[in-house]
Amino acid sequence: MKIIKWMVVAVSALVVLLAAAVLLLPHVVKVQKYKPQIEKIASDALGRPLVLGGEIKLSLFPWVGVSLTDVRLENPPGFREKDFLTVQSFDVRVKLLPLLTRNVQVKRLALEKPRIFLERLKNGRGNWEGFGGQKDKKAAGKREHRKSSAAGEGTSIASLAVGEISISDGLIRWEDHASAETRKVAALNVRVRDVSLDKPIHLELSAMAEGRPVSVTGDVGPFGNVPGQGTIPLDVVVEALDRLKLKIKGKVFNLASKAEFDLLLEVAPFSLRKLFASLERVFPVQTADPKVLNLLEMRARITGGAADIAVSEGVVKLDDSRLACTARVSEFSRPNIQCSLELDQLDVDRYLPPAAEKAAPPATGEKSGPVVKKTGKKPEEAGKASAAEHKFDYTPLRRLLLDSACRIGKLKVHGLQLENVVLKVTGTGGRFRLDPLTCSLYQGTLSSTGMFDCRQDVPRSGLELQTKDVAVGPLLKDFLHKDLLEGTLASQVSLSMSGDEPETIKRSLNGKGNLTFRDGAIIGIDLVSMVRNVKSGLGLGEKTAAKPRTDFAELLAPFTIVNGLVKTPGTTLKSPLLRLNAAGWADLPRERLDFRLEPKIVGTIKGQGDTQKRSGLVVPLLVSGSFSSPKIQPDFKGMINDNESLKKIISGEGNTDEEIKSIKRDLKGLLKGFSSGR
Repeated sequence: MKIIKWMVVAVSALVVLLAAAVLLLPHVVKVQKYKPQIEKIASDALGRPLVLGGEIKLSLFPWVGVSLTDVRLENPPGFREKDFLTVQSFDVRVKLLPLLTRNVQVKRLALEKPRIFLERLKNGRGNWEGFGGQKDKKAAGKREHRKSSAAGEGTSIASLAVGEISISDGLIRWEDHASAETRKVAALNVRVRDVSLDKPIHLELSAMAEGRPVSVTGDVGPFGNVPGQGTIPLDVVVEALDRLKLKIKGKVFNLASKAEFDLLLEVAPFSLRKLFASLERVFPVQTADPKVLNLLEMRARITGGAADIAVSEGVVKLDDSRLACTARVSEFSRPNIQCSLELDQLDVDRYLPPAAEKAAPPATGEKSGPVVKKTGKKPEEAGKASAAEHKFDYTPLRRLLLDSACRIGKLKVHGLQLENVVLKVTGTGGRFRLDPLTCSLYQGTLSSTGMFDCRQDVPRSGLELQTKDVAVGPLLKDFLHKDLLEGTLASQVSLSMSGDEPETIKRSLNGKGNLTFRDGAIIGIDLVSMVRNVKSGLGLGEKTAAKPRTDFAELLAPFTIVNGLVKTPGTTLKSPLLRLNAAGWADLPRERLDFRLEPKIVGTIKGQGDTQKRSGLVVPLLVSGSFSSPKIQPDFKGMINDNESLKKIISGEGNTDEEIKSIKRDLKGLLKGFSSGR
């Protein structure tokens, strides 16, 4: 019994001595004496000077506590700021005895007025580079391997409890000497209270970014007893500039190993224009409609990890348009993109730049005639020259794998109105395929396939297009804002081209096609009236309420294109009392044209389906000049050369009096209203 009694007394005395030592040690040991050694050890570890300007306070029981003031981590030589980091005060307190059982209890971890100064020199060097000093690479590699292994195994903590983590009045400043750019985040405050591993952690963060408020609030966790392993729930709200509000809700998995996530993102409705106005910045986009970009709202579920990202339940609302989307991206170094988009409606014209003032028309003194290129170079040489002047980097497209599909309910582009648009684009290795593109177009249909090949520096592209029963009158009014033609259009067109600039494309354009117009009219020219009065037939006489027009049953226009030169050797028109043949060319690069039209008055009102040869008075018509200012005039010389009766009258060959009188009446009708000068 005495032995037990003395053992109890000895243990009690030992406990008292240890408690006394713990309590008295911070007062007996002069920690300030070891400050130079502490600064040196820390400086060697960080690779740059660490200065502890204030007093070091140490406590051991019941909380292991360290308090520092005036902490400064200096910059390497060459930077304008002396310090990389300053902290007015740092205070941490951890309970001692629970650490023996892997129970971490932190009373307080507080930073007051931390200042971080990020600086990049003109040569691109940043003051955040070079931490750690010169280390033995082999030893560092071994430590990294051990660290990775440990991360994979996980470090078990029985429990964690933190009373408070706080950052008060922090500052982060960024300065780039190369671009003379300066950014600042001030009044940074962070508050986290009642932290544990088995309960959600409530986070509150606020700051002033460039003088404008930013805040983050929400719950994170619980983290579990093995931090970095398992599932971590998130429910966070980010607000910025009093206009942006982002909600993030979901889970992240296995942060310490193969990190993955499953998050629902929601961006509350906001105005891009008002956002830039609040930033006191000029809105970067000029649009034809100043009311657009005033409503943007987004929602999507994003899942994935380091290897791939998937978007589902995606919805974007932009002004009056709503886009639903799903997508998946993998193999980021060689992006493999699969996406499906569904858009209800979009008026692209509202988002295009405002219409520019019309440029001065080209000089009309230039001699007409088809020319391949003013410099004399061949089209393929022109393409190479253009590529040298305008280098577009197609490398990202060559690495891309794409499988995309899109549906659009209503689409307006450059005045054209399309409905029920369906398109699919696939591609790999720099070669992309459009197959198909279909849509409803002005009471008719359009279908197309195409390709784009950018495996070489000068890209090549091609298009196959068919239309059926398209109302061409409304189409031209919407697209060209001109009343030129009426009727329904059926067409088959095949085109190929190279280059990525308009001029190069026009000079390299090749192809062929057929355009068939039925039951329509040519607006602005009355070919039948020309026989009686050429001037009024061309719309040059006295103005009337109704525009001149030539009704037709069928207009066929076959064409070929060689290096931007469009030729039509046999365009024909069938109309009551009229047949018309046309031939000529249009030079797309030079925007010049030269056509000859041969209308013929016939003795029948039959139009479409008429295959009989008809006789009548031929009145040739010449169309020449530029695209913007075409010239239309009758070809009197051709009219005489092509009409045997007129030749006989001029040559004096034998004709009956009645034949001569009839032809003279026709000539008077043709020349009526023209002055002697014309």
